[in-house]
Amino acid sequence: MLATWQNWRQKSRYREVSRVCIPLVMGMAATTVMEFTDRIFLSHYSVNAISAVVPAGVSAFLILCFLGGIAGYNTVFIAQYHGAGRPEKIGITLWQGLFFTFFSGGILLGIAFFVTEPLFTLVGHSPEIRLLENHYFKILCQGGILHVAIQALSGFFTGRGMTRPVMLANIVGMVINIPLNYALINGVWGMPELGIQGAALATVVSWAVVVLCLGLPVFSSRFRQEFQLMETMRLDWVIMQRLLRYGVPGALQFSLDIFAFTFFILIVGRMGIIPLAASNIVISISSLAFMPALGFSFGMSSLTGQALGRGRPDEARSAAWSGIHILLLYTVPLGVLFVFAPEFIISIFMNRGDMGGEYDAILAMSISLLKLVAMYILLDVFYMIFAAVLKGAGDTRFLLCAISGATLCVMLIPLFTGINYFGMDIYMAWGCIVLFIATLSGMISWRYHGGKWERMLVIEKG
Repeated sequence: MLATWQNWRQKSRYREVSRVCIPLVMGMAATTVMEFTDRIFLSHYSVNAISAVVPAGVSAFLILCFLGGIAGYNTVFIAQYHGAGRPEKIGITLWQGLFFTFFSGGILLGIAFFVTEPLFTLVGHSPEIRLLENHYFKILCQGGILHVAIQALSGFFTGRGMTRPVMLANIVGMVINIPLNYALINGVWGMPELGIQGAALATVVSWAVVVLCLGLPVFSSRFRQEFQLMETMRLDWVIMQRLLRYGVPGALQFSLDIFAFTFFILIVGRMGIIPLAASNIVISISSLAFMPALGFSFGMSSLTGQALGRGRPDEARSAAWSGIHILLLYTVPLGVLFVFAPEFIISIFMNRGDMGGEYDAILAMSISLLKLVAMYILLDVFYMIFAAVLKGAGDTRFLLCAISGATLCVMLIPLFTGINYFGMDIYMAWGCIVLFIATLSGMISWRYHGGKWERMLVIEKG
């Protein structure tokens, strides 16, 4: 036992994982705080606003995650080039992500103007909810090019293990967003009262601030010279095709994960205002666990890419388990809080005066649902870390197949048929989410332990 412990201490990478991942977690925490306060302000503004913001926000996030995931997959390319000692390829890889960003802007504008109303008409929520959903979704899509640009620019730093600039940029965006959000929602400090539209505008402004905070250092004289950024400003079809070949399945994997939750929220809306409001509150709370795990996953993909670029898959394995251990130290106490003190955290999102007679019913349902969340956030740790390792190696096709199968068989078909034809209640619906995460965790863990990813690369061999 002592020999095993000493051997693990020699191989463990807690310090490196913490150095790379914790700044990303802090950056994601800033994003979480932005969303958290956004939901709080809107929940206190009106029941309709909090009921509309999650379906519209998650729907927009689904699209932005797909496009941003492709642009941000340059992180893996940059990580593997960095690990292989080929800095001359980093600048041109960054540009491919930025060129894709410009292309994404046109797609997002088309969605904003031509897809918004048909989408939320199809969802079938009440007219007053649907109007608010349209406003929020359209504004986020119109400014979505900024979100995609953040992913592309972040890849330049994250791929090389320099994650503090990403953290600082997101913190600055949060500092701008929170007071602006409050002012534009409620109409204070000389700002107009825009309600849910104000929340969306504040989000877009914060994205612009983050782009500025990342773009200025990326194109500083130091990096322009070191990576020949101006000399490599051209479309490279070979790298672009590789970015799309690996990035599209990788982005689809994450987007389908989000789509499963989007579909869940949209179909739960048909159960009535109380199940919808309770589910929206609980999903917002669950982001306290999801966002840090997401930050670790970004860092883990970078560490995996660097290790494989150096030809050292053993370092990637050690980093993965070190990341799991660190995440569990955060997730386990959070799960205990969800089970034994759910009222404390739920009450932040609820105001008895605004919710009237629906307050007690929403509170009781939210307490029960939060206990189900406590079950799946532990499984989600293993899923997120192992999936990040596979993504950092380029095993994105398997990830896409796994998430597609689980989404169809465990979420879409059971939820649609159960709610529409068999009277499935909200607790059984949330049971599908727990089973969904458990299924994904099992499949991705099996693939990780199979070891095929250790022999993969997304870059050409030098």
